[in-house]
Amino acid sequence: MTAFFKKRAKNAKNDILSGLTVALALVPEAVAFAFVAGVDPLVGLYAAFMIGLITSVFGGRPGMISGATGALAVVMVSLVAEGNAMGEASEQLGLYYLFATVILMGIIQILAGVFKLGKFVRLIPHPVMMGFVNGLAIVIFLSQLNLFKDASGNWFTGSQMWIMLGLVALTMAIMFGLPKLTKKLPEALIAILVVSGIVIFGNLDVATVGSFIRDGGGKGLEGGLPQFQTDIFSKVPFTLKTLWFIGPYAVILAAIGLIESLMTLNLVDEITETRGNANRECMAQGGANIITGFFGGMGGCAMIGQSLINIKGGGRGRLSGIVAAVALLIFILFASGLIEQVPIAALVGVMFMVVIGTFAWSSFRILRKIPITDAIVLIAVSLITVWKDLAVAVIAGVIISALVFSWENAKRIRARKRMREDGTKVYEIWGPLFFGSIKAFNDKFDVKNDPEHVEIDFVESRVSDHSALEAIFNLVEKYEAAGKTITLKHLSEDCKVLLYKSNPKFREVVVEDIDDPRYHLAENPEAFPKALSEYKL
Repeated sequence: MTAFFKKRAKNAKNDILSGLTVALALVPEAVAFAFVAGVDPLVGLYAAFMIGLITSVFGGRPGMISGATGALAVVMVSLVAEGNAMGEASEQLGLYYLFATVILMGIIQILAGVFKLGKFVRLIPHPVMMGFVNGLAIVIFLSQLNLFKDASGNWFTGSQMWIMLGLVALTMAIMFGLPKLTKKLPEALIAILVVSGIVIFGNLDVATVGSFIRDGGGKGLEGGLPQFQTDIFSKVPFTLKTLWFIGPYAVILAAIGLIESLMTLNLVDEITETRGNANRECMAQGGANIITGFFGGMGGCAMIGQSLINIKGGGRGRLSGIVAAVALLIFILFASGLIEQVPIAALVGVMFMVVIGTFAWSSFRILRKIPITDAIVLIAVSLITVWKDLAVAVIAGVIISALVFSWENAKRIRARKRMREDGTKVYEIWGPLFFGSIKAFNDKFDVKNDPEHVEIDFVESRVSDHSALEAIFNLVEKYEAAGKTITLKHLSEDCKVLLYKSNPKFREVVVEDIDDPRYHLAENPEAFPKALSEYKL
C-alpha cells in the first residue's frame, strides 16, 4: 500500500503546478466558447469544471484535459438559436434545449464505449494525425488573433498594440528560456505570474480576463456552485418532436467530441510513450456530459491545447486534471477578482507556445519523402480542419486514405496460369480479392477458350467481402453454362461457409482436401514441423 501511494505521489508537485497553469488558461477559453455558442460565460466555465473533473478521475488517459471546446461550440450556435425561436426571448428555451442535447450526446458517447467503438481510432492513418495536429495548431493560432481586437472588432493600434505584443513576446521568452535555466519550475505558470505582476504593479492599461468577459456581454467571472437544472423537465417537452429536433445535433456533437478526444488521447500517448484506454475515455466523456447537462454546462470534450500545456508542464497523472478543475471552481467561487486581473497577453503567449509545440514541423521535411497520396492527405486534413472542423477533416482524411489503399491493392491481384499433364488448367490467384479488384480478377479468365477442366487455387489470395463472393459465384456459373467443370481450392473457412450457405451446389466445386503445407500451417499449428520438412528449410 505504501508503494502504491509513493508511486502516485512521486509526480505530485508537477501535477499540482501544471494543473494550476491549465486552470488559468481554461478561463478565457471556456468564456470565449460560451460566447461562440451564445450562452452565459458561467455555462462554459461550469462545463470546464465538471467535465474536467469527471474525465480526470474516470477517463482513460491520465494527464489529458477536457472542457468546453470551440469544435462543439460552433455546432451549438444554431441549436441555441433555433431553440430560442421556439418561445419568448425571456424563456431562454435554447439554453434548455442545449442542456437536453448535451445529455443525449453523453448517452450516445457511453454507448460508443459500451460497444467498444473507441478501438476504431486505430484506423486513423499517420498522415491524418499529422494533418490533424497541424490544422488544429493553425486554428488555435487564428483564434488567439481575435484577442488583439477591441470590443468593436477593430485591431488594436499604436501603444496598445505594441504593449500587447511586448507582453506576449515576454511570456513566450520566459517559457522558452526558463527550462534552459531550471526544469524544476513550471514555465507557463511563472510566465503568467511575472507578466501579471508587471501589468498590475505597472498599472498598464491592457486587456484582462475581466475586461474580456465584460466586453463580450458577461457580468463577470464570479458565480456559485453549479445547480441542478430542474427547469429542463418543465421547459423541454419529452416528445418525439423534441427528439427529432435535438437528435441530429446530439449525434454530431457526440461524434465530434469522441473524435477530438480520441485523437488527443493518441497524441498524448505518443508524447508520453504510454497507452490510454479509448473505450474507457468514451464512457467517461459520456458520463461527464450527462452530468454537465443536468447541472447547467454546455458540454465538452478533450482540449488539445490545454492537454499539451499540462503534459509539457510535467502533468502526467490524474491529479493534474483534478487540480485544474478544482482550481477553476475556486476561481469562480472565491478568486474571481484576482483572476480577472490576469492580462490576456500572458494567456495568448502561453497559447502561442502551445501552437509552436503542437505543429508537426517535421511534416515540411518529410513531404517530399513520403508517397504523394500521403502528402495530399496530410495537407488536405490540415486545410479542412481550418476551413470546416476537426470531425469533417478526420473523416475526409480517413476516406481518402481508404480509397487510395483500395486502389493500390486493387492493382495487386495476379493470376499465374499453368497446365497439368491431365489437361487441367490451373489459375493460382495472388493478392486480395475484394470490391476493388474483382474486375481485374474476372479479366484473368478465358471461359470460352479454356479446356474442359479448370481449377482455381486461392492459396495466395484472401476473399475479403461480398463483392468477391459474387465474383466467384458468377465465374462458376459461366464455366458451368459453357459445359465445363471447375473446382475451387484453398478457400478460407469463412468464405466456404458463406458459399455453402448461399447455394448448396458449391459443395460440389469446392475441394475440401488440402494438400498444400502452407495451408496446413495456417489451419493447424501442429503441422509446422511437417511443413518445414516438406519445404526442406
